[in-house]
Amino acid sequence: MPKPWFLYLLECAGGRIYTGITVDVQARYAAHVAGKGARFTRAYPPSRILFSLPFADRSAASRAEYRIKQLSASQKRGLIAGTYVCELSDIVAAGAPFTAPDAPDG
Repeated sequence: MPKPWFLYLLECAGGRIYTGITVDVQARYAAHVAGKGARFTRAYPPSRILFSLPFADRSAASRAEYRIKQLSASQKRGLIAGTYVCELSDIVAAGAPFTAPDAPDG
């Protein structure tokens, strides 16, 4: 069975939100913190993982990433808080809830 892909959102310096996809959220977060992630997270270091959401494959995760990246920061925060609805049901892995793992600061 193939590994699931995850869409994840990070809170970064200045209250900015970074959106990405990976097969291992914790390892990718560690890479961002170490300055080995995306250019954005090198400029605005992440402070915590806001949430992650599993998908069956890379294609579904990429489609969800595109949709989330179209949202404003306030809409993304609303999505995380459950006060904003972004239709992902056509691509979300069955029964996959949003998760907000505890992440170390810094």
